[in-house]
Amino acid sequence: MIKVGVLGFGGLGQAAARVLKPKQSMQWVGAADQKGYVYHQEGIDVNEAIAVYNLKGSLGYLDNYGVLSNESIKELISVGAADGYFLALPNLPNTFMAEVAQQFIASGWRGVLVDAIKRTSALAQLLELQEQFQAAGITYLTGCGATPGLLTAAAVIAAQSYAEIHSVNITFGVGIANWEAYRATIREDIAHLPGYDVETAKGMSDQQVEALLAKTNGILTLENMEHADDLMLELAGICSRDRVTVGGVVDTRNAKKPLSTNVKVTGRTFEGKIATHTFTLGDETSMAANVCGPAFGYLKAAKSLHDRGIYGLFTAAEVMPQFVN
Repeated sequence: MIKVGVLGFGGLGQAAARVLKPKQSMQWVGAADQKGYVYHQEGIDVNEAIAVYNLKGSLGYLDNYGVLSNESIKELISVGAADGYFLALPNLPNTFMAEVAQQFIASGWRGVLVDAIKRTSALAQLLELQEQFQAAGITYLTGCGATPGLLTAAAVIAAQSYAEIHSVNITFGVGIANWEAYRATIREDIAHLPGYDVETAKGMSDQQVEALLAKTNGILTLENMEHADDLMLELAGICSRDRVTVGGVVDTRNAKKPLSTNVKVTGRTFEGKIATHTFTLGDETSMAANVCGPAFGYLKAAKSLHDRGIYGLFTAAEVMPQFVN
């Protein structure tokens, strides 16, 4: 049984807890939010945790195991005995994920970490910590959501048919019935719009976000995004990053996807034929399913590497995820 902690308990963190609930080989034992944390080695009641968080704004209010704290991540690391953590955190500001990783390094904790970061620049910051992860005995798998993650890994497999890769084109459709459930994720998406950046999006009030969404009828159309898929595929030797494009449409008012999420890999075979492989996610699968499922599959893979004494930073394009029963 792999004991798992979740950092962040907004829409993604709550979905992660729900994904873990029926698992036989993983158990949810800890989580932290901005105001507190919860830890219980025998597992946490998912429904109770979500109800308390949504009512009071922090897991710190949970009876028996909740602790209110302004240093929730640091304290959870020190008291918890989780084998690994899913960093279900918004990378706002853009240095945040690397800063959290450094907290784990500084604490002396040893184990596995998985994230679902998006930006190329955020991955570049984590790459600078490679030697520190190795020295600390931490196995860190990065870019393990849907994109980067599931679709990036699919592109690596699809590329095997070709002698040369001409392009990798990732297009995603996300439907969210209620944007307030994914406030941080939506802000990260807004940061990719023309005229916006990470700092601007982070500083927007909920009212400002709602005003923007009112103008666009709840639709965010994102093109040529700074997405870590490009660097991950370059590091994996698939193609140079300038051959990778990522874009999509987010509907913040409807659960139905505005378009199907897919990756198209175009290349030349050894016989000289030009072809395109397309891998499409089922429209019925939610963003939560396509992010949290791969994240825990990669966490399981990271645990097997860690158990063999293999430490350091790896991307979702370098390691195959395992299935969590």
